[in-house]
Amino acid sequence: MKITCKHHDQQAVLTIRGELTTDEVDQFRKSMLEQMDEKTHDFVLDMSQVQFIDSQGLESLLWLQDQCLERLGQIRLAACPENIKTILRITRLNDTIQSHESIPSAIKSLDA
Repeated sequence: MKITCKHHDQQAVLTIRGELTTDEVDQFRKSMLEQMDEKTHDFVLDMSQVQFIDSQGLESLLWLQDQCLERLGQIRLAACPENIKTILRITRLNDTIQSHESIPSAIKSLDA
């Protein structure tokens, strides 16, 4: 898994490449905590290049959401591939974490 980040004011757009699975969860959490140390409140996760997510990966998204809420921030998912949308729907995480078709619409929803 590879994560790249672009900052927009107090928002971070993170592009995740590869899989978000048990083997990568520690790296994911470490990367997110590093971004939070820089006073980032809101996160948009570009999921367009995520090939697979397992239960630990889903749990890490919920962890990130909790961390953001503690800091009065928010999390949005953007550009999820169909297989990731299906997993989110089956687990009903699509009811908990907002998902948007594009990065600009996800960013706009944070400003609303």
